[in-house]
Amino acid sequence: MTLEIRRLEIEDVLEIRPRKFGDARGFFSETWNAQAFADAGIALDFVQDNHSYSAARGVLRGLHYQLPPFAQDKLVRVIRGAIFDVAVDIRKGSPTFARWCAVRLSAADWNQLLVPKGFAHGFVTLEPDTEVIYKVTNPYSPAHDRSIRYDDPQIGIIWPIAASQFQLSDKDRNAPRLAQADVFGPTGGTAP
Repeated sequence: MTLEIRRLEIEDVLEIRPRKFGDARGFFSETWNAQAFADAGIALDFVQDNHSYSAARGVLRGLHYQLPPFAQDKLVRVIRGAIFDVAVDIRKGSPTFARWCAVRLSAADWNQLLVPKGFAHGFVTLEPDTEVIYKVTNPYSPAHDRSIRYDDPQIGIIWPIAASQFQLSDKDRNAPRLAQADVFGPTGGTAP
């Protein structure tokens, strides 16, 4: 398995492109191989796969994360459609705290985003009928699940779709701003 890895503006967030082999019949791709990723310096133990479907363009999901000890690394990919995928550094004391980076993920581009622990994650669909699959390193824990407002001015995400076109859950619409949210401390635990 050959991986093309690109560090985004925040060094810990990675765009990954696995090789895709195609012919007249279709294609084959190894999207996750623990040894190949470990050889590339990405040694993670994924324990759960999640699959989300969004019927319309403009569905915004996020910004979501889980607190320790259920914090999650995420490996996100799109199998149909396209998204604008965002990671926000919420590690208090980090030189990039409250900064965000993003990449367009699509089935056509066959790219993935690695969002490490200590980052809030969210995306908006750029096409109707978009399906996103992501692996996580910890199971879902309702007691540790948190959200931050997608439009928090402290973070200042520049979404490629007007906010008036967003379709949001009540959870995301009513999420607290970063200043009121539980975040990660410098050592990986929660900050006071």
